[in-house]
Amino acid sequence: MTKYKAENILPYSRNEKKSSQIKQMFDAIAVNYDRLNRIMTFGIDKWWRNVAIKQVGRKSPRHVLDVATGTGDLALLIQKKINPQSVVGIDLSESMLEIAREKADRKKINTVRFEQQDCLQLSFPDHTFDAVTVAFGVRNFEQLEKGFSEMYRVLAPGGVLMVLELSTPENPICRLLYKFYTYHIIPFIGRWLSKDRKAYIYLPQSVAVVPQGDEMLDIFRTAGFKNTYCRRMTFGACSLYWGEK
Repeated sequence: MTKYKAENILPYSRNEKKSSQIKQMFDAIAVNYDRLNRIMTFGIDKWWRNVAIKQVGRKSPRHVLDVATGTGDLALLIQKKINPQSVVGIDLSESMLEIAREKADRKKINTVRFEQQDCLQLSFPDHTFDAVTVAFGVRNFEQLEKGFSEMYRVLAPGGVLMVLELSTPENPICRLLYKFYTYHIIPFIGRWLSKDRKAYIYLPQSVAVVPQGDEMLDIFRTAGFKNTYCRRMTFGACSLYWGEK
């Protein structure tokens, strides 16, 4: 039995592991993923990433792991803004990673490596990275605590974990507007522009139940992280979580 509700939310509700369904879903929507993100967030997701990178950059990490890297936006921006010695982006979806590699080729960036890996079973030795980042991917983890434990394991002492995740506004009026938008407008846009309409039904469902605020920070602390905190942005529609090893 899973511990967190987000682990039970599945894109297709089939008799398959969540990780298998997540891989299938992102393979299906990879081509339209970036365009849909820009439309659905009105481009604000770019600002969220910049805020996150500024925070990570204060630690001047030399080696960075970007988990659930998707089409590579955060990993490539980390290389551009922070310029570490190396950045590795991992994801379940090879179709998303292909787009990430194409972006890196176009930008002539050869210090970012993209690999297909499961965040629950990272191939890297202990203490490999100075920073681990996750942008909008935690709610897709099949086992949250195992994922956080793995990220803690591969971090060097003094390393940092930064997680960006969508969240539900606490203000009642903002929450009402947010829920109308996510449960009605986003699925409509998803059906219009994507071949996989279920993916954009899964999105608001997963956001609604992903651990938020102190509950998310409790998972950080259970994994061993200290100096944890949460910063809410855009009326609480996105949260930045931070922890140190």
